[in-house]
Amino acid sequence: MISAYYLELSKLVVILLERGNCVITKGTMVSISNPLTHKGPAAERILKAAKLLFAGSGFENTSTISIARMAQTSESQLIKHFGSKEGLLEAIFEDGWNHIAEAFGALEYIPAPSAKLQALVGLILSKLEEDEQLKQLFLLEGRRIRKEGRMVLMTKGFLGLVHTADRLLKEMRDLGQLRSDLHIEGIRSALIGMMEGLLRDRMLTGRIPYSASYTAEDIRKLFLHVLHSFSSSPELSGHAKPA
Repeated sequence: MISAYYLELSKLVVILLERGNCVITKGTMVSISNPLTHKGPAAERILKAAKLLFAGSGFENTSTISIARMAQTSESQLIKHFGSKEGLLEAIFEDGWNHIAEAFGALEYIPAPSAKLQALVGLILSKLEEDEQLKQLFLLEGRRIRKEGRMVLMTKGFLGLVHTADRLLKEMRDLGQLRSDLHIEGIRSALIGMMEGLLRDRMLTGRIPYSASYTAEDIRKLFLHVLHSFSSSPELSGHAKPA
């Protein structure tokens, strides 16, 4: 049963997991000025430069030459470390998911799978709010099919998230908390698709004349409401069992 107690507990875990006090204001433009003022490994500088340029100018509008120039290295170094511009974008996604996944272990201290799932959503929302560039790339560039014919968002980190969500949903079903006539993978895809759509529309509000003024807390509430609709309990789903 998805209780208010576990919902509050999941929110507390998310708060404890948040790092820093990054504030992102509506309509903030991404600066394209070079922030790489100190030397470091070439691969690290290339990754940071590409992330900044992809988010600011778009993947298609960013050349490997401009990335190498900002990273203060050569284009050959980019090819050496990442293979191609597509490989570089995939590395950015993988690095982003790995950073988010670092906090997944703390979710195991929450006893109920439903509360773990809610805390997982809250954690991802918080991490993406901390990194506006990564959020833009996830939502605007991740699902596009590239010339290499594959969707680069399907990295090991993302697939790990999918595996975690499937496991928690299965645990909920085993406890009798989810309807048995609905496919677990279908529920997961519905939840992920909803989250992506809500986040993408909210982000577009700062870029174009588009109304999506809801908050991250509103997204959490919507997620919980939709999760309730998949519940086997009529009190939670809002639907009485057929006679």
